[in-house]
Amino acid sequence: MRGLQTMVRLVYPPRCPSCGGMVETDFGLCGACWRDTPFVSGLVCDLCGVPLPGQSQEAEHCDECLSVPRPWQHGRAAMLYRDTGRKLVLMLKHGDRHDIAAAAARWMAGRVRPLLAADAVAVPVPLHLRRHLGRRFNQSALLAGALARETGIGFCPDALIRLRHTPSLDGKGRDDRFATLDSAIGVAPRRAAMLAGRPVLIVDDVMTSGATLSAAAGACHAAGAKEVCVCVLARVAKDA
Repeated sequence: MRGLQTMVRLVYPPRCPSCGGMVETDFGLCGACWRDTPFVSGLVCDLCGVPLPGQSQEAEHCDECLSVPRPWQHGRAAMLYRDTGRKLVLMLKHGDRHDIAAAAARWMAGRVRPLLAADAVAVPVPLHLRRHLGRRFNQSALLAGALARETGIGFCPDALIRLRHTPSLDGKGRDDRFATLDSAIGVAPRRAAMLAGRPVLIVDDVMTSGATLSAAAGACHAAGAKEVCVCVLARVAKDA
């Protein structure tokens, strides 16, 4: 088996998922791309994962999360949505670069693993069927599946459903985003039992206002989830 793996590496050497340059390990960024990727580290908001100043050992919340109710217990993000972080999200979402999900899951796991219970189940933010057919895949489901494998928790790709088609949120303000997503996400009736009494981890690619995650978390709570946490690949930050 090791010999076969060596031969595969000779034919298909590991490459940086961002620029395609040669790297030493699978799913690793090259030095230049790593430098330009705004990974989140240190003290973060306990609800959305955005970096905070200071070195407090207690849970802290950013100004936005203090002003906007978050129907989940904890939230984490692997990186900020800018520079190479934004590039990776767009490559995954619109460039058919499914391989990025495996690398992203490792980065996301590094942030969210301490929050996960052994019986937690990862569920992706769903796409409406119309949008799913147009895109051909759900990038959040790719991330959730890879993250579940990386952390060893359960995975239910179709636990949540879009109850109605909603327009794009691009360019909308916070209030419009929440109004658009209000009651737009529910739990699939045949999957409700999988969420009842269990910790649920909602996974998405990007968090901007949190409207989509709020709708998804509300649906999980309505199904009887024991606790809801969220994890995203990238967080949009005002100072990004």
